Amino acid sequence: METQRSKAMEDSKTREEAGAAADAELAKAIMARRFYPSLLGPVAWEGYIFSDLEIRIKESTDLYGAVLWPSAMVLCHFLETNRDKYNLTEKNVIELGAGTGLVTIVSSLLGAKVTSTDLPDVMGNLQYNVICNTKGRCKYTPVVTDLIWGQELEQRFPHATHCFDYILAADVVYAHPYLEELMDTFDHLCQENTQILWAMRFRLDPENSFVDRFQERFHLEELYDLPSLSIKLYRAWRKDKRTKDQEEAVA
Repeated sequence: METQRSKAMEDSKTREEAGAAADAELAKAIMARRFYPSLLGPVAWEGYIFSDLEIRIKESTDLYGAVLWPSAMVLCHFLETNRDKYNLTEKNVIELGAGTGLVTIVSSLLGAKVTSTDLPDVMGNLQYNVICNTKGRCKYTPVVTDLIWGQELEQRFPHATHCFDYILAADVVYAHPYLEELMDTFDHLCQENTQILWAMRFRLDPENSFVDRFQERFHLEELYDLPSLSIKLYRAWRKDKRTKDQEEAVA
């Protein structure tokens, strides 16, 4: 019995070590996509390599939403390295909380028709980055528009005319007071055949409770778990009414 217990502990330790090594390797590959200019110019920027192209992102450090967070890099890496399964070519895509625009840019380079959204005060920087990095490179020019979560969703994005194949989101869940509005926005935009790809950095309890509430409305699959970056990447899709009714009946 003692021998079996020791063997099980050794196997568990081996799996943990293998998982940590895989995490470190993947995180290294993702972060290696970023580079910095060798010389400082009039406009400060950070560089990224996706789709074999150089992308230059200007940040605005006085605006929280205009700073690029690692979750965006994780999502972009996934989209580029999983094109066979998640092919964005000719797909209708909307990004929530686009921030500096990296996910929008990479999705456009991969052939998507992208609607890029964020709050009004980050529109200037977002529009600048998107135009500079997609002009002449993409089949479809991204549409950049402001969106306040939870407000005028049916008027702005009526179900009859706005059907998205993918909803993309990176680092939209943190300790802000608009988590319910974000949930409502996911709920409105996600139709029967829509998939959500969502990269999330875990910081505090609100993130965990949001995931629990999110699973009341959506199926959730973990695609990446990167403890070294405190980031997880999820795929989600809508629960149909019958499934929700069955779960409520069991509860």
